[in-house]
Amino acid sequence: MPNIESAIKRVRTSEAANAKNSSQLSAMRTAVKKFEQAVEAGAENVAELHKEAIKAIDMAESKGLIHKNKAGRDKSRLSKKLAK
Repeated sequence: MPNIESAIKRVRTSEAANAKNSSQLSAMRTAVKKFEQAVEAGAENVAELHKEAIKAIDMAESKGLIHKNKAGRDKSRLSKKLAK
């Protein structure tokens, strides 16, 4: 544990940021999984889930949680699954 006040504050803020980033990354993965499961099951709301998954990926990319190339690759794969 740091002794300097600014270092103590930095630990607190980095823990908060880490929790927020983990939560958003988890939400993105959940949205993608929901879409993929709906495609396999042949659900009716596949287009809506696709839109939500794309939005979650874009948000993660804009926050710097995932690389822009990974975001593009993931969106492309989801769109391919939707087209089938």
